[in-house]
Amino acid sequence: MRRALRPETVLNIYDRLATRYDWRHGFLTAGSDERGRRLIVRHSVKPGDQVLDAGGGTGGTALLAAAAVGPPGHVTVFDLSPAMLTQARRKAAAAGLTERMSFAVGDMHRLPYPDAAFDAVLTTYSLCPLTDPVLGAMELYRVLHPGGRLGVAHSTLPRRPVVRWLAERLDDAVWRFPNLSMGCRAVTVLPALLQAGARLVFQRRLGVPLYPFLVFVVEKPRA
Repeated sequence: MRRALRPETVLNIYDRLATRYDWRHGFLTAGSDERGRRLIVRHSVKPGDQVLDAGGGTGGTALLAAAAVGPPGHVTVFDLSPAMLTQARRKAAAAGLTERMSFAVGDMHRLPYPDAAFDAVLTTYSLCPLTDPVLGAMELYRVLHPGGRLGVAHSTLPRRPVVRWLAERLDDAVWRFPNLSMGCRAVTVLPALLQAGARLVFQRRLGVPLYPFLVFVVEKPRA
């Protein structure tokens, strides 16, 4: 796995990119990022849930979750970048969903929430830039209530050897320009979650051939 950018660099990138992030990410993924968000919410969130969207950025996933939980539920949008959260607040206000949502700045490696605090936890395309993606995933699992579901989408490597080789050469070039790469690289976290006892309930690969995503949902067993 490629070494992560420094957290200060990642914060600077996303703060500066906030107003253009939705367009850029959608363009680079040919719209598959939105498909992944919808799949995650569909398989993870129920009406009335208390939801954490970690690395929620501009709120694309959180808005879908807020619509799914209905008036009894609530969605907390948590992100490293204040500028990204500003965009999320604006979108929540425009959608009339502000009362169902709250916003918090912080580091996904150290979530400021107690164990089992949320009925559903989501993270879409936000484990990829972390210094330690597995630690981030385990933090998400820690704050998930037993019986709840964790929905994840992250970059992964192509399966076909030739396509993988091409993707790695392209990544070598793109990685020289942090503002273009956005610090995102292929990561692996599902094995650690399964080893911790999570049960896989949904899995799919999406995206363009050189830039695929792994989308999965796991459930935390009840005690």
